Amino acid sequence: MSRVEGARFGHVNVTTHDWRRLADFYGEVFGLEPFGAERDIASPEFDRAVGLSGAHLRGIHLKLPGHEPGPTIEIYAYDEMAQEGPPAAVNRAGWGHIAFQVPDVVAAVAAVVAAGGSAFGDIVTTSTKDGRRVMWCYTQDPDGNLLELQAWLDA
Repeated sequence: MSRVEGARFGHVNVTTHDWRRLADFYGEVFGLEPFGAERDIASPEFDRAVGLSGAHLRGIHLKLPGHEPGPTIEIYAYDEMAQEGPPAAVNRAGWGHIAFQVPDVVAAVAAVVAAGGSAFGDIVTTSTKDGRRVMWCYTQDPDGNLLELQAWLDA
């Protein structure tokens, strides 16, 4: 297998029914800020790239906190959305969650819930094999996507 030289991380995408609502959630809770212009994309080339006919999306990229200029989360909504999949599960194949390091996990959970998200499981403290300790839990954004909140206690 050959390596792609010069590759670097660019962005993660989340598709939603209401991209503005989800972008507002991530901005309010985690301080993500818009990066570049809002997207409004529809063209024959776009159809060929995404394998759809008459596709049209709108959305935005948001800068991840702590990285300059850094990677982004792109939040898109298509005019026509595919049928919903199963509810979030930490053990389902595919992308599982996005993690945010926060100074206070309890306060971060409260902020997620206050902004329209929800708690998911309990807050726990675990130790790594090298002896570091981390307090963490899962939550969900307003669309049910899993978010991990973590605070390294020995940092």
